[in-house]
Amino acid sequence: MAEPVRVRFAPSPTGHLHVGGARTALFTWLFARHHRGVFILRIEDTDRSRSTEEFIVSILEALRWLGLDWDEGPPTPGYRQTERLEIYKAHAERLLAEGRVYRCVCPPEELEAQRKAAQAGGQTFRYGGKCRDANVPPSVPHALRLKIPLSGQTVVQDLIHGRVVFDHSQLDDWILVRTDGSPTYNFCVVVDDVTMKITHVIRGNDHLSNTPKQILCYQALGYPAPAFAHIPMILGPDRTRLSKRHGATSVLAFREEGFLPEAMVNYLARLGWSHGDQEIFTREELIRHFDLAHVGSAGAVFDRAKLEWLSNHWIRQAPADRLAGDLVPFLERAGLPVPADRAWLARVAESLRERGRTLAEMATMGAFYFAEPSACDPEAASKFFTVDAVPRLKLLGKRLETQEPFTPEALELLYRGLAAELGLKLVDLAQLTRLALTGRTVSPPIFQVAALLGKDKTLARLKRCQAVVEGKG
Repeated sequence: MAEPVRVRFAPSPTGHLHVGGARTALFTWLFARHHRGVFILRIEDTDRSRSTEEFIVSILEALRWLGLDWDEGPPTPGYRQTERLEIYKAHAERLLAEGRVYRCVCPPEELEAQRKAAQAGGQTFRYGGKCRDANVPPSVPHALRLKIPLSGQTVVQDLIHGRVVFDHSQLDDWILVRTDGSPTYNFCVVVDDVTMKITHVIRGNDHLSNTPKQILCYQALGYPAPAFAHIPMILGPDRTRLSKRHGATSVLAFREEGFLPEAMVNYLARLGWSHGDQEIFTREELIRHFDLAHVGSAGAVFDRAKLEWLSNHWIRQAPADRLAGDLVPFLERAGLPVPADRAWLARVAESLRERGRTLAEMATMGAFYFAEPSACDPEAASKFFTVDAVPRLKLLGKRLETQEPFTPEALELLYRGLAAELGLKLVDLAQLTRLALTGRTVSPPIFQVAALLGKDKTLARLKRCQAVVEGKG
């Protein structure tokens, strides 16, 4: 790059951070880190009616959870638009003094009526320029409109879509400052990007239609425009824009479901960007390989199954002691007792992670470790709790009482020897034990389960199962 890269992510705190916004933040962050540039976080909170402190806190929390640290931004003052109103006012006054904007006194009701009439006729409303050459005194309440060229074109050289042409006949003199003195979104964005020396703007396709307006504003201010890259929308399985009706869309909602941040970052990075056929990336690999040249221009479909596959991969890669700590809130939410022995909990996590797609799923699958199952799977019970089950359970209990050491390897040898002695298959005794200990026929390796539960709990559950089969439970 000819100049140091300075990029920004500028969310509006009118809701929680959506996966689409998170991917924009990630692409912008990766671009900055790849080029050893500066990543700026800016809060666009001029929509006073919808912006809240709660949503700002939520957005910052989501970015931190994803590991997207910023070099400039909150809590440093000056990175919220509501703190920058004087800056916008100064730029607007300069444009007015230079004759690049004009005062407009057209009543909002009149403009709204024109807008509705245009819509009724199947046309796009454009301001007709009634006040463009009028001599409106400053004492009269007015808005400020940007004078755009009446003919010609504005060309956007987009880094993803290439050359995109906008005819000025399709644009109008848009409002920079409303009658109440508040600046509009497009004006704030330009002034912010200029004053923060932004070199590249990476944002969603839905902002592409704003770009010619903003370029004309840059030109009016006498500043060069940054490079633009408009990334494609994220789509649902039905190929419409991803929304709540497709399921969870908030980043923090995925955290609450128990996805690891590594999985979320990995998945979002591959949602519209590629590096050969590679699917799994560490954060360091993403920084090393990320570029805008390999971001596609077509919409990317959100595939939850792929996210779950990646989540399982990163759960299997995570250190067991970390998983143990991460599991705690999910155990609490499920109403399960949290053991004080974190080393034991780490071994439990180790046993669960091969099948676990999320931390919440791991807590559900492993509930039997923390509380004895209240009942067994009825279909499995009808299959395994036969007349032969009682003598087998009695014999298992007798052998296990004297078994030392109580390790997975030793237990497997005991079970294999007993199965051979009784002329049974290993599975006949293993599944009976699995049902007694976990209440289900699917679990982590049963000898590992028994060893983790320990001898006392294993024997107690086998005896309780025996009593149930005998009709005494």
